[in-house]
Amino acid sequence: MTNARDVEQTARQIVCKVMGKKPEQVTLDALLVADLDMQSIDFIELYESLDQEFNVDIDDEANQIQTFGDLVRYIESRLNGNSSEAAGQ
Repeated sequence: MTNARDVEQTARQIVCKVMGKKPEQVTLDALLVADLDMQSIDFIELYESLDQEFNVDIDDEANQIQTFGDLVRYIESRLNGNSSEAAGQ
């Protein structure tokens, strides 16, 4: 599943499930903390779910993720084998 649209849709479904949000609330520019009300425990559950779905390791670069779009780009970079591509850049 390396299609960018598939990654975005699947990640959106996971965020909606973890956060109890509607898909239209999870836009690419939605801030995970400010707009989607994510707390530390939510991040843990989210990252575990993403790891299970995409089989990607979530490392320290994930600390740079601020928006849902950053999250999608982070996953895509891991799926494409580019671990040096920082989120949000």
